[in-house]
Amino acid sequence: MDRYERNGIITKEEQIKLKDAKVCVIGCGGLGGYSIEMLARFGVGKLTLVDGDVFNASNLNRQLLSLTQTLGKSKAFTASERIAEINPEIQVNVIATYVDQDNIKDVIGGHDIVVDALDSNVTRLVMLDACAKLGLPCIYGAIAGWYGQVSTVFPEDTFVRDYLTHVNPQGIEKTIGNPSFTPACIASYQVSETIKVLLKRGELLREKVLYIDLFNNEIEFIEAGKTYA
Repeated sequence: MDRYERNGIITKEEQIKLKDAKVCVIGCGGLGGYSIEMLARFGVGKLTLVDGDVFNASNLNRQLLSLTQTLGKSKAFTASERIAEINPEIQVNVIATYVDQDNIKDVIGGHDIVVDALDSNVTRLVMLDACAKLGLPCIYGAIAGWYGQVSTVFPEDTFVRDYLTHVNPQGIEKTIGNPSFTPACIASYQVSETIKVLLKRGELLREKVLYIDLFNNEIEFIEAGKTYA
C-alpha cells in the first residue's frame, strides 16, 4: 500500500475497495490515455481497455501514450504496457476492437462503471443505451479545441442522451482539433467522477453537462431548458 500513501483523500478501506473495482475505458487515445494513466496511479485494480485503432503521427500533439516508438502500434495494447510499468499487479483486459451495436454489451458487461473516451456521438449513444440496459453508470466526456464537457450518467438518467441527439453526431473535434491540455483537463474530471461513483461519495455531475471553456476561463452547466450548443 506504500504506493498509495499519498492518496490522502480516501481511507485505506476505500483504497482496498478500488483495488477490486472493474472499470471499462472505451477509447485509449486523448481522453482515454490520460484517464487510464490516472485510474492506474490512483489504484483501480481491474481495467478493461477498448480501442481498435493504432497510433499515428497526428496523435503526437495530445495523446499521452502516443510516442515516436509507439506509432503504428495498438492503442489498447500500448495502454496495457503502460499500466504494467506503473503497477504490474493491476489486472488488465485488452479489447483491441471498435465498439458497435453488435458487440457493446459483451464489451462492457460485468464492469462497475464505463468511462467514455470516444470521439463519435453516434457510437457514444450506442454505448449509453447499452449502459442503461445493463444497469451501468457511465462517465461522459468530450473535447474539441479549447472546450470540453463532462457528465455522469446513471442508467435511469436521460438528460445526456437527449442532449447528444441535438448536437453534431460526429462532434466537432475533427473540425477544430485538440491541443495537448484539453484532454488532460477533461480526463481529470472524468476520473474524479469515476472515483466518486465507485466510492459512493461526493457530488456527482448527474442530469447536467459541465461545460468548460479554457480560452475564456468560463465554466457553466448545460441543463434541461437551456439551448443546446
